[in-house]
Amino acid sequence: MQQQTFDPTRKYVRVTGQRSSGSVALVEFEFSVGEPALAVELIMPEAAFAQFCADNQVIFLDTAPTLPAGDGADFGWNLHAATHQRFR
Repeated sequence: MQQQTFDPTRKYVRVTGQRSSGSVALVEFEFSVGEPALAVELIMPEAAFAQFCADNQVIFLDTAPTLPAGDGADFGWNLHAATHQRFR
C-alpha cells in the first residue's frame, strides 16, 4: 500500500447533518486540512457554509467516514454521533 504524504493545501469537508434554528438553516460538518482522518466538527448557517467551502476550495467526502481495520478503529466516533446515541 502506498503511503500518501501530508498536503496542507488539500482541505476536506464531510457533511454530518443539517438542522434549523428558527428561520436559519444550519449545516453540521467536519473540516480537515491535509488529512481527512483528523477533523474538527463545525456548524454554520447554510450561506456561510457555502462561502466557507468556496473560499477553502474543499474536497467533499462521503457522509460516512471509513477507518481501516486495526488502525485506530476504537477512535472511530465523533461528537455528532455521540449526541444522537441513547444511553441507558
